[in-house]
Amino acid sequence: MPDSSHKFSELSFVRPVYRGGLLEPEPINQSLTREYQQAVDAGNCRQTHFFNGRFENTYIEVEKVPGLAPVTNMVRHYARQILDEDIDRLKCGFWFNAMQPGHDTSLHTHEEYEEKLSAVYYINAPEGSGDLLIHDHNEVIHIKPVAGQVILFGPEVPHEVEINQSDDLRLSVAFNFGL
Repeated sequence: MPDSSHKFSELSFVRPVYRGGLLEPEPINQSLTREYQQAVDAGNCRQTHFFNGRFENTYIEVEKVPGLAPVTNMVRHYARQILDEDIDRLKCGFWFNAMQPGHDTSLHTHEEYEEKLSAVYYINAPEGSGDLLIHDHNEVIHIKPVAGQVILFGPEVPHEVEINQSDDLRLSVAFNFGL
């Protein structure tokens, strides 16, 4: 049962934002990094949203990233707690976001296809690799990425990622639950 492998809490903002995470993420994150790189190197991916010199979204078939299963299970478990509906009828889409040094992710939302919940899980988050910025009405909330942590929020919440000022890759996987 995923309960013993992760932790979960609600953060205090005007719009609800939740934080959870795996208790021992290192082996899972190492597998995910390896599987991500193998899929990209082999051309087994589709990339979209070309902004500022990079593709923001990298889509890989779930069969190519078996290491994603414990993360997906954790995120689905949290979605069951957050959403007041049967999430098994909802689709769960995912994509990777790889930010090299000097890259950022532009301000956006995820509400274009009737999504119900969005999430981001951090696979590799070096110091200085860019905070997640949640736009909460008139406030901008900085959330420092931590490998093994997941942040969940409504798809209507505007968010972006600061410039990766580290010397390493910042790698995350995003999820949307929707119809």
